[in-house]
Amino acid sequence: MKLSFNEGTTWESASLQQNLELCEKYGYDYIEIRTIDQLIDYLKENTLDDLKEYFDTHHIKPLSLNALCFFNNRTKEDEEKVIEEFKEYLEICKKINCEYICVVPSNIDVTEKGKTLTEEVNASCVRVLTQLSDLAEPYGVKIAIEFIGIPQNTVNTFAQAFDIVKQVDRENVGLVYDTFQFTGMGSRFEDVTDDAAEKIFIFHINDVDGFPVGQMHDTNRVWPGHGVIDLEAHLKRLKELNYDFAASVELFRPEYYQMDPEEVIKKAKETTLEVLEKYYK
Repeated sequence: MKLSFNEGTTWESASLQQNLELCEKYGYDYIEIRTIDQLIDYLKENTLDDLKEYFDTHHIKPLSLNALCFFNNRTKEDEEKVIEEFKEYLEICKKINCEYICVVPSNIDVTEKGKTLTEEVNASCVRVLTQLSDLAEPYGVKIAIEFIGIPQNTVNTFAQAFDIVKQVDRENVGLVYDTFQFTGMGSRFEDVTDDAAEKIFIFHINDVDGFPVGQMHDTNRVWPGHGVIDLEAHLKRLKELNYDFAASVELFRPEYYQMDPEEVIKKAKETTLEVLEKYYK
């Protein structure tokens, strides 16, 4: 199992350049690049050629562009903007040799727009993902949908996300398996069936404070092994599915943003490895 760092973990405390240097120092294998802010800031003073050169001359490599946000159930105009943004991401992937783009389903404010039927949500996701799959195929890029374990997200359980992926039925469309998102809305291990093995593209590892299902938020995440998630159960299931690619630590805790980013990156590695070592080298 390789080790990856998701930039959300130092979102407010470090730049992409700092994350690259610290992750290289502490022996991470991969990094998930936050395209919505940290990459934008990096490109104000650097180029994609600079980023490519860094990856070419160092151990650490890009795991994913994270993320194309809110791709489904949009207006026609907004959907066209999402497609154009995805095309830009594909060119970035080509430039820096990044294999994955994470995509995040939309939130819906029911107080303003009213409820949306699951059937409509899934149909929109399948349609857009199929289009994105066509665009990504010539680039050799894979699309990983990350269900979001909060009530207002349109795709908030493993079962729903996996059903969408199966309907799309493309080799380059799969899942982000995130332990926080899995816990947030009470996803079930029995839904992680054997046929999911080939569709789990990226694994996010994290933990969370002990709030009830439906009341957990990103800011409640804690170091792996320091919360209430049964991480051993997740790792056991992933091992059964022969998943052995990468574990990417992703935390959004405000207290961690106040810490020295080097200490965060160091401790994120230590706590993740403590959890992983029972099942993976």
